[in-house]
Amino acid sequence: MTYTQNNKRVVIAMSGGVDSSVSAALLKEQGYDVLGVSLQLYDPIAKDAACRTKTCCSLDDVLDAGRVAKKLGIPFEVIDLRAEFKQLVIDNFIAEYAAGRTPNPCIRCNDLIKFDLLLARAHAMGADLLATGHYVRITRDQLGGYQLRTGLDPAKDQSYFLFTLTREQLPRILFPVGMLEKRRVRELAASFGLTVAQKHESQEICFIPDNDYAGFLERNGLSRSAGEIVTTDGTVIGQHAGIHRYTIGQRKGLGIAWKQPLHVVEIDIRHKRVVVAEASELKRSRLTAAGASWLQQPNRAEFTAACRIRYRHTPAPCRVVMLAEDRFEVQFEHPQTSVTPGQAAVLYDGDQVLGGGWIE
Repeated sequence: MTYTQNNKRVVIAMSGGVDSSVSAALLKEQGYDVLGVSLQLYDPIAKDAACRTKTCCSLDDVLDAGRVAKKLGIPFEVIDLRAEFKQLVIDNFIAEYAAGRTPNPCIRCNDLIKFDLLLARAHAMGADLLATGHYVRITRDQLGGYQLRTGLDPAKDQSYFLFTLTREQLPRILFPVGMLEKRRVRELAASFGLTVAQKHESQEICFIPDNDYAGFLERNGLSRSAGEIVTTDGTVIGQHAGIHRYTIGQRKGLGIAWKQPLHVVEIDIRHKRVVVAEASELKRSRLTAAGASWLQQPNRAEFTAACRIRYRHTPAPCRVVMLAEDRFEVQFEHPQTSVTPGQAAVLYDGDQVLGGGWIE
């Protein structure tokens, strides 16, 4: 999208990282009336400073965002959404693991917190637009319609996390760094004199800064209920201490000696079993997805597309069969590895996001 100077008010979600900081600086430079906000989403539980460098939205990040806002001379405030984040994101994360699925809390946070609650809050604050530092682009066609497209930098593209955006939301959102490469963003941060120019990127889920998923889940009510580890023919070859400790495709930490490396291929919630097999059995030729969200409403019962089944996955050519308005089947041209229930299946036409759903 082309940004032009105007006096429209923009709320920029500032995480304290280089991407949102540069986004704020660019918006101010382009003449927008910019208001910076940081979200307080959870109570910090990091055990040491090393943990804090790996996440976003920590207390240190909020302080960094405040310093950037001061440097840029823009108003800044912190919005407390801890109760909403717990209800909408953390509680869902726990429930999904309890059901044998592997959730993606970042997608839910973007959907329900940033582009729902924060977008409404921005409107209440008199803002015309909401901006974030995501690496995606918004374009318009000749008829004035809006499309969501991948970021220019393929190594940083974050469109997978934003498939739940709606056509009604797109006109109210800006992504200032979507047309830039990460290297250029850091160069701009330095030219603006921002102290976060070389700040490390967040790597872990924000509310689990030590990356101990199992410990977090057990501290929040999931029991270490023992069960069997079995092969696909039902042969018992080991014991586990809770299905929430496993995810599809996992190889490490199984504690099983075998002639070939074994991977988790299924979580059997009914029998509390973890099913394992050799890597060749990880491949799947199809999947079904529910809870679909469409930026480009399908007008045919079947169509071709490319499907991404996790963040770093290369979109795979496929045929999509509509089962209902909010449910579809993906038939891959070539079988894909580690199709994981609970993750998102996001559909593309070239660089355009069509929509997606949650893998069943």
